Amino acid sequence: MSYVLGIDLGTSSLKGVVMTKIGTEVASATSSYPLLVPEKGYSEQDPLEWITAFRSVIQELLSKWPDLKGELEGISFSGQMHSLVLLDQTGNPLRNAILWNDVRTTEQCDQIAAEMGSELISLTKNRALEGFTLPKVLWVQKHQPEIWRETKHLLLPKDFLGYYLTGNFQMDYSDAAGTLLLDVAEQTWSEPILTKFGIEVGILPELIAGADLRGMMKPELLAEFGFTKPIKIFGGGADNACAALAAGIVTPELGLASIGTSGVFLSCEPDGNVDYQGKLHFF
Repeated sequence: MSYVLGIDLGTSSLKGVVMTKIGTEVASATSSYPLLVPEKGYSEQDPLEWITAFRSVIQELLSKWPDLKGELEGISFSGQMHSLVLLDQTGNPLRNAILWNDVRTTEQCDQIAAEMGSELISLTKNRALEGFTLPKVLWVQKHQPEIWRETKHLLLPKDFLGYYLTGNFQMDYSDAAGTLLLDVAEQTWSEPILTKFGIEVGILPELIAGADLRGMMKPELLAEFGFTKPIKIFGGGADNACAALAAGIVTPELGLASIGTSGVFLSCEPDGNVDYQGKLHFF
C-alpha cells in the first residue's frame, strides 16, 4: 500500500499525518519549537528549529509505521502565513524568521500606505498590516541593512522546508497572496511594489500552484532517512487556505470559524471578483 504525508508547520509545532491515498489516517507525530521574544512586540523563530522538528517527526513516523520506508510516495505542506525567512547565497538563514504575529512594523505599515495609497489595495486586495510580509522586509531594510544586502532568497516557512527537501525556491499562490508583494489579479510578483520598495524580483521564489510538483526529495535525505523509493514533494498552501479546503469551504454559502493561535472566519469567493477595499483579508 502507498502513503502520503501531510506536514503542518505551525506557530508552536510541526505536525505530520500519514494517510493512505483514500484518506485513512495511519500515523501522526508532533514536534514543538520555541517562540522567541527578544523585545516587547517581537515574535521570532529559528528556521533551523523547523528542520529539526521535521526530522524528529519523520523519525517518529518511521518508528510507528515502518512500511513508510518503502511505500511513502509524496509529501505536501500547510504552514503559518506571512512569516519572513531571509536566506543568503548558500541558502542558509541570515536571521531568525519574523513571524506573522510580530507587531514591530507599525511605522513600516504607515510608510507603505503613504507611498502606495490605493494602488496597494488595487494590486494586492489588502492594506498594509503588521502581520504581512512586506512591512517586515522594510523593517529589515531600515534596521538591519547589512542583512538585507546579503539576502539572496526570500521565503515563507513551509517554503523553506520545501527548499530543504528539494533544493528549489518556490512559493504557492495562497501564501504569496499574503506577502503584499503579489499582483493578485495577474498572479505574478508586482513590479510596481517591488520597484517602489527596492526589492529585486530575483530574490523572490518561483510561483507555483498548491498541487504542483516542487521536485523530488534530495537523494541524500532519502538515504539518511532510509527511504527506498523516490518521494515527490508538492506545493502545499497557507494554513488557512488548506484548512478551508479540507473543511469543504468551496462554495459561497459555507464558512469556517477557526480558533487556534489566531482566530479567523473563512469563506470562499469562487471567481475572486470582489473588492473589500482592504477591510477584509483577501488571499
